[in-house]
Amino acid sequence: MSRFHVWTIGCQMNKADSVNAISELRRRGHELVERREEADILILNTCVVRQSAEDRVVGYLSSLKPLKRTPVRRAIVVMGCFVDDIPSLRRRFPYVDAFVAPSDVEGLVGFVEGWSGERKPELPVLMSEEAPVVSLLPVAHGCDHHCTYCIVTLRRGPQRSRPVEELAREARELVARGARELVLLGQNVDSYGRDIPSGPDLGLLLRAVHDIEGLRRIRFLTSHPADMHPEIIEAVAQLPRVCEHFELAVQAGDDTILKRMARGYRIAQFRELVGDIRRRIPGASIATDVIVGFPGESSEQFESTVELVEDLRFDAVHIACYSPRPGTAAARLEDDVPGEEKVRRRRSLEAIQERILGEINRELVGRTVEILVDGTRRGRWRGRTRTNKLVFFDAADDWLGRLARVEITWAGPWSMRGVVRGQSQG
Repeated sequence: MSRFHVWTIGCQMNKADSVNAISELRRRGHELVERREEADILILNTCVVRQSAEDRVVGYLSSLKPLKRTPVRRAIVVMGCFVDDIPSLRRRFPYVDAFVAPSDVEGLVGFVEGWSGERKPELPVLMSEEAPVVSLLPVAHGCDHHCTYCIVTLRRGPQRSRPVEELAREARELVARGARELVLLGQNVDSYGRDIPSGPDLGLLLRAVHDIEGLRRIRFLTSHPADMHPEIIEAVAQLPRVCEHFELAVQAGDDTILKRMARGYRIAQFRELVGDIRRRIPGASIATDVIVGFPGESSEQFESTVELVEDLRFDAVHIACYSPRPGTAAARLEDDVPGEEKVRRRRSLEAIQERILGEINRELVGRTVEILVDGTRRGRWRGRTRTNKLVFFDAADDWLGRLARVEITWAGPWSMRGVVRGQSQG
């Protein structure tokens, strides 16, 4: 049997693919190792959604070249969104042994089994390996939107939703192995089921997994504002295990830029959607994504994004500088915002959001919140509130997987600390 090492960057879907690949390879007897120097097979699960991510992939891949020159027999496998034109990639990286399409865990496992000479196509399903307390469950792959800046549709293809029955079975298996929170994943998770004739929607899926014994929480991400409909909001409001947290990527605060991005909504509609969520679910948290420096974005249009962030007071804003992706429609536009100006806008917006988030979090000081404990960091227990806020606390007992009631004693913009006051039954 072989020893393998996995390096992953990118979205939660990539992380889920890596977790599934690791689980399947270990189930088949292969050994996961932490140090790449100890591995026979080096697996890179890659992202190219931004230039910085692609640069990291190329840098890491180049750093593996010396390992192929040693007497030890090794294989390098690249999967994820970096994999596009395979003949071109083979010419560019001749020392890579295999290129595997995004989310093709079966293809990855097939290569490893064949390379190691240990192919076993029929193995019993084993339930012995524990699942993470917070486990990722991909419910759909690909995307039917064609945002002009985005490479996901080009690399992952159109949306393909998985059947409710299959997902419910997998959810039960994850909970039986120790998962206490399930994160339902999709490139646009709120459009789940639309590619299935007379198919289900996300609200129905949430209800289908809600009552699994032992499950404490459910989240879902990422949502497209144009696909978030009232039935999903109502399901979140009605189902106590579904966390009142929404990931709604606005991307820009100006209608002209949104049209150029082909986002399919106007800012007034986005504001109305946020208002609807907050009216129906008081206390709900809302996170968003923003791209600064999109082609043609003027200073005034950027200030509209600033105004939106100031007005709506998001619980998180993930900010990125625009970088052209080859093959996308936006790559044909003039990238006319200078790099230093993109960085200035990003840093300006980050400072504003840091102030807002600090103000939001300080309102929790003195209050007791429920935390699902998912691990430790630097000797402290770590977990998140239902609204996805990171909290640390000290305690001698084993709190892993439990719902702790924690009184917040200190709050910063990115995390909080508190004192455990008891346990919720969930």
